[in-house]
Amino acid sequence: MGVTCVTQVPVAEGKSVQQTVEMLTRKLELLGAEKQGQTGKLMYVMHNSEYPLSCFALFENGPCLIADAYFDTLMVKLKGFFQNAKANKIESRGTRYQYCDFLVKVGTVTMGPSARGISVEVEYCPCVIANDCWNLLMEFMQSFMGNHAPGVPSVFGTKHDSIYSPADTMVQYMELFNKIRKQQQVPVAGIR
Repeated sequence: MGVTCVTQVPVAEGKSVQQTVEMLTRKLELLGAEKQGQTGKLMYVMHNSEYPLSCFALFENGPCLIADAYFDTLMVKLKGFFQNAKANKIESRGTRYQYCDFLVKVGTVTMGPSARGISVEVEYCPCVIANDCWNLLMEFMQSFMGNHAPGVPSVFGTKHDSIYSPADTMVQYMELFNKIRKQQQVPVAGIR
């Protein structure tokens, strides 16, 4: 586990989500990256293919709980206390690449049956201190994302010189998913 940055890439002008994903993956492959196999208060239960034996529960504006993979089945048994929001299911699925010491996942973010955006996760595997490798991460992301490379993720600001963890990656995904949800909300015109 290294330091990871999760970001959204805008859909290229005149292109679809899928065409933009294909452009990004072609750029990664041209760099030499190799394709690899995969994949009240609100609480979000999340899974990450990099940690198949873990389940992450992120509480709205709160901590991240890391449990075993069957935590969500326990939540089903507690349905009297928690409500499952299937209609709000959002996920990112895509392709995983390896380039030297970097892992890159380019994914299509979907809500229900429709594509809503593109996610890019870049991990620099040898480092566990975010401040020590941010410039290197940024330089690598610019090599295939150009001016769409992100700024410093907010989770990095709270880490300072402490060890980066998988929960920090999940917090970044939660922020990205919330951003995409907000982009999809259409204002309702007033009725007279």
